[in-house]
Amino acid sequence: KRRLRPLTQGEILKKKPQFLYRLQNNEFTNNTKYDKETIMNLIFKGGFPEPLALKDKHDIKSWYKDYINTIIEYDLKDIANIKRQEILKKLIEVISSYSSKFIDKTKITSALGISSQTLNSYLCVLENTYIIDQLYPWIKTDYERINKQSKYYITDTGLMNSVLNWNFDNVFLDADRSGKIFETFAYAQIAAQVELENDTYSLYHYRDREQREIDFIIHSEDKIYGIEIKAGSNMSSNYFKHLKWFKNNLTNGKDFIGIVLYTGESALSFGDGLYAVPMNNLWE
Repeated sequence: KRRLRPLTQGEILKKKPQFLYRLQNNEFTNNTKYDKETIMNLIFKGGFPEPLALKDKHDIKSWYKDYINTIIEYDLKDIANIKRQEILKKLIEVISSYSSKFIDKTKITSALGISSQTLNSYLCVLENTYIIDQLYPWIKTDYERINKQSKYYITDTGLMNSVLNWNFDNVFLDADRSGKIFETFAYAQIAAQVELENDTYSLYHYRDREQREIDFIIHSEDKIYGIEIKAGSNMSSNYFKHLKWFKNNLTNGKDFIGIVLYTGESALSFGDGLYAVPMNNLWE
């Protein structure tokens, strides 16, 4: 039984998902029509069918506001005893601002005036209503300095943008905000395709105490794929340093492919199973 996620970009375009096939076969396509601005327009729209049909930005944000209110004020009555609805709404905003990053639970509990137990309970509620996802760390190693903290993602970037009331131009020019929303978008595309494969693949993230971090690890029986997300259109060999370290130190001889998804035009090989891959490969 699979969960019903917001539409992926491939589904919106009525295209068969090819990303995992491309990973398996190292067959990546160039990018001819999706520059950073075009992709961010897709990101801001999100994947819910109703707001995709709307044209006015205010109507879109109103739809998302009504969606959140409906879930909290009506749907949750059947599955959870939420006594402080405004706190739950505020938590959605907080997790949106942290999406793709590690949350500071101590800071959040202090800001919201709730206990750690209440925070964990509310996070569980938001997961159960598919507003957020928890991405677990890759820990299939005896390396002692691995970080075992999960990351959280808002499950739809249209929802994320509306909750945070972000302005397109401000996000486009802000490296931190554009990085978070691009990674959240990539997560939504990848997670949906991984779930289609009937437990053939598992999706994780990686981070250790030396601040080495890989946005996504896709683990299968015989291969490991490491994926980094970059919102920019330029490419540098420096972007592969954590992927190279992971390949050389933690794969135990298992086949490893490392890619950096970016908004540039060309699919490029950097040797030794490492590739720069245009982001349109997620849906084309």
